[in-house]
Order: sequence, then C-alpha cells, then structure tokens
Amino acid sequence: MVIFVPKESHAGEPRVPLLPETVKKLAGKGAELVIESGMGSPCGLTDAAYEAAGATISTDRAGMLGSADMVLRLRKPDIAEIGALKPGSIHVSHLEPFESFDLIDTFAARGVSTIAMEMIPRTTLAQKMDALSSQANLAGYVAVLEAATRLNIVFPMMMTPAGTLKPARVFIIGCGVAGLQAIATAKRLGARVEAFDTRPVVEEQVQSLGAKFVKVDLGETGQTKDGYAKELTEEQRAKQRDAMAKVIAESDVVITTAQVFGRKAPVIVTEAMVRAMRPGAVVVDLAIETGGNVECAKLGEIVDIDGVRVLGLENLPGHVALHASQMYSANLGNLIEHFWDKEAKVMKLDLNDEIMAGCLIVHEGQLRNEMLKNARAAAGA
Repeated sequence: MVIFVPKESHAGEPRVPLLPETVKKLAGKGAELVIESGMGSPCGLTDAAYEAAGATISTDRAGMLGSADMVLRLRKPDIAEIGALKPGSIHVSHLEPFESFDLIDTFAARGVSTIAMEMIPRTTLAQKMDALSSQANLAGYVAVLEAATRLNIVFPMMMTPAGTLKPARVFIIGCGVAGLQAIATAKRLGARVEAFDTRPVVEEQVQSLGAKFVKVDLGETGQTKDGYAKELTEEQRAKQRDAMAKVIAESDVVITTAQVFGRKAPVIVTEAMVRAMRPGAVVVDLAIETGGNVECAKLGEIVDIDGVRVLGLENLPGHVALHASQMYSANLGNLIEHFWDKEAKVMKLDLNDEIMAGCLIVHEGQLRNEMLKNARAAAGA
C-alpha cells in the first residue's frame, strides 16, 4: 500500500500530519510511505529525517495524489485536488463534515473512501485514535497561557515585601477534554479555579483537579453516548446565563469551551456579562471556530470591551505545533495500525467495526454516516 502525505495547503497552518516516528512504525509493517518534499518543515523536520525513517521524498504532488492508495492530511483538502485522487483510494483527514457537504459529494463522485478524523467514536478502544480529544487537550492548555500573558495580574498568590498578591480567579465553562486541561493548567499556575458544566457527572473530575464546581439547577441534562453535552433548551440556557453572571463578574479570566457536536456552539456569555467584568480581565472563547460561546467574540481577533480583552484566537493547538503534530501523527498511526492486514500489507476497511462505522463517512460512492445524513436533511443540503 502506497501512502502519500502532502504538504498542508491551508495558509498559516504550522502543524503537520505525520512525524518520522510514525513513518518508521508504518514502514516497519510494510507500508510504502511517500512524503512531499518540505511537508515537515513547519515543525522543523527535514526531508532527511523522513528518509531515515523509511519514507521516499517526492516533489510530484499531483502525480502522487493520482497514484497513492491512501492520502493522509491534517486539514481538509482543496476541493480541486479531490478530482486528482485515484478512484478506490482512501483519504484521511479532518473534514469539517457538517459544513462540507460539497466536499463529501466530490469524494463520493470520485469514488474515494473518506475517513473523517472528527468522527472517530469517543470510546475506550478508539481513544488512541481520537484526534479531536488530542488537539482539544492542547487547546485547553494554550488557552490558559494566552490568558495569563494578557492578564494584568499574576496567576498565583505571592507573599511579597510589599504585601500579599491575591491569586487570579479563573472560571472555566465546559469541562470536556479542553476544559479539564484548562483547569489543570490554571491550577498549576496557582490560580483559584471554578468550573461549570451542564453534565453533573463531571463534578468529581473537576474537584479531583482542585477546582470548585459551580452548581446550577437546570433540570434534566446529561450527555450523549459519545460523552458530549446534550444541547440545552432555550429556557435552560437562560437559567445557565443568569446563574453564571455573578461568577463571571468576579472572575479575572473566563475560558469557554462549550460545544455541541455537529452544531453551532451555543452563546453562553453575553456582552453584558463581559462588560460587568473588571477592566484588565480576559475572556478566551475556545469555541470561536464553531460559532463561539461569547456574544462579542470575533474569529481571529482580540476585541476590547470596556477594557476586557475577548480572545477569539484560531487554531490554538497550532501554537504548540510540534506536540500537536506528534499527537495527531500518533492518532493516524494508531488508526492505520488497528485496521492493518499483516498478510496483505494494506489497511482494510472493516465496515462491521464500530470505529470504522463511525469515521468512514464515504464509501463506494455513498454517504454512509447516519448522523451526517440527518444533518444534511435538516439543512436541506
């Protein structure tokens, strides 16, 4: 099986899809790895490092896209390049599938089997392949550092000759993978941390990290079978906003991470809540790329609201690009290894496997994921 890894075409993306250690592991199983020259350069990885790991270096991007049995990327491809792929081949990357039905249609028309890394099920067995979680983990870490560098006070309590400096108050909204990492990072930096989630089941996890769980009676809430928070009703969202307003007003840093899988992120923090914070405070909207949790946040910008800085930064995992690439590369390697046929030396698409049933969204010219079919029908796409 020939596996081609092209350079990322998304402008300004510092992460890369595959590292030499994963190349070495896959090459050892009999895969033929071809790397586009310069693919690893955003992370300081040379072509020679990939060659030493067992890959071949190519400058013929178009030729390799048309001949490879599998193509691995990090971001979704340009739609024009899908037409260059070999019919019957396999394409693996993030695809933003709920917003990219034109892309899905093009893959189907080309006859390319398509794996969306966002659709890896959140199960124990699939954990080592779960790219959403691996990148969210780093996003939570970076969010705290971005807030700390812009805040006009220090995070930890300090005893100084001039008196005691109180610790910063940090409020994390949403306690999934990103939120829990944000809690842990803020605690390590010495902040006083509070957190809220609509799922009562996460309270114990929050407390185990040394943070206080803010309780809000929203009535019946919960999580999906994949561990995502269920969408709240409008009445529940109103109760949530009212209960959190006081905590937000007393906080020096607010970090929002709340997302509903496959849908636009809910607005949780209103502009009025931001204006009630003290000048110099910082708000980080980790859901900005899926619509945003903060009413006044803007994608890719830092907005000043009465002296409060609202950060709508994009691609936070890319701020720690080498480690983000290392984790994504391992996710890809583990996925391929799980379905690797040792005798045939190919990745088999086992349609009866639970993991493959979730992430293989296009096969034999058809959209096969029920969640995406329903989303498409709802959108009238």
